[in-house]
Amino acid sequence: MQCPKCGAEQPTDNLICARCGIVFAKYYKYHPRRGEEAPAPPPAPVQRARAPSVHHQAPDPEWPDSLILPARPSGDWLSLGAHATLWAVLLVWGLTLMLASVESGAVGGSFLHLVNLPFHEFGHILFRPFGHWIMSLGGTLGQLLMPAICCGVLLIQTRDPFGAAVSLWWFGENFLDIAPYINDARAGVLPLVGGNFGESSPYGFHDWEYLLGETGLLDLDHRLAQSSRVVGCLVMVLALAWGAWLLARQFGYLNRQD
Repeated sequence: MQCPKCGAEQPTDNLICARCGIVFAKYYKYHPRRGEEAPAPPPAPVQRARAPSVHHQAPDPEWPDSLILPARPSGDWLSLGAHATLWAVLLVWGLTLMLASVESGAVGGSFLHLVNLPFHEFGHILFRPFGHWIMSLGGTLGQLLMPAICCGVLLIQTRDPFGAAVSLWWFGENFLDIAPYINDARAGVLPLVGGNFGESSPYGFHDWEYLLGETGLLDLDHRLAQSSRVVGCLVMVLALAWGAWLLARQFGYLNRQD
């Protein structure tokens, strides 16, 4: 064989050139024979910065997402059952109150009247610094403000739209609770706090006798009472419809999850 480097002739079985001393195996590793190619070294792995993995849920195509009507309601089947039971109670209770006339006294005899009364009296205290007329109106404002505040807190801070719908129902019920008081402005036959009656108490003790008397609207007491009742009914129906929509969303969402 012939040395590939110096060209010296030597036996075929030589591993090292007798003249120049190269090791044939090493030489051919970097200088391949004609027709042979040295294997290309493997490419160095490229280190790439990986973006943090963020799992995005695809938006629900059936429901637009909003604060009032969330696309993915929270809760499980147990909470759905509890919400549906509460909604049914509010439906039956609300229909009983809404179908009763202002003169029947059904709202004043309900359990919620005892709940609304402390907020009514607190409203007088809260608005006392603003003068006697505003203080008298403050009782009505107080019993409307409390459910309105609950509705806002549950919807915006707690993110509980069903709880907000229940509070909205309560807000509407307070308009029904106020209606008999307005209706009694001239008659003064309803019992007042402290055991008095409007017809026998000093002027200014009966809130709506004073409010309407000072504004010259006393003869509109029955119309205003009916208007308060209508507003209350509309708000309660709206709250029930909102609650039913939320229940339908929660039911559909849980069905798709199973």
